Amino acid sequence: MTHLKINYVEFASGDLPTTKAFFSKAFGWSFQDYGPTYAAMTNTGLDGGFQSDPTEASAAPLVILKADDLEAAEQAVKAAGGAITRAIFSFPGGRRFHFREPGGNEMAVWSEK
Repeated sequence: MTHLKINYVEFASGDLPTTKAFFSKAFGWSFQDYGPTYAAMTNTGLDGGFQSDPTEASAAPLVILKADDLEAAEQAVKAAGGAITRAIFSFPGGRRFHFREPGGNEMAVWSEK
C-alpha cells in the first residue's frame, strides 16, 4: 500500500449557492457542480468541496486521504484500531469509506474507479 496523504477536504454548507458566492467573491475561488447538493472547489490550493445535503454532510470538515487500494486501506484502518463509520460506497469519480480514529476524528479514504 502506498503512503496515504491528505488529498481532499470536504465542508458542509447549509446554503450552497450562498457559500459558493461568498468564496468566489472573497477569494476568487471557482466551483464545479456535481448535482444540486455538491460543488467541488477549484483553484484553491487544495482540492475540496462543499456538501449541502444534510443527510450526507459531516458536522466538522472531512479530511479525505487518497489510496491506490481502497480495500487494503480499509484493512489497515481496522488493524490500527480505527472504526469504520461508513462502509465502502461509490460516488461520481470513485469509491470511498469513512472511519473514526481512536481520538475521535472522522476521516475518509477514497480511490478512483
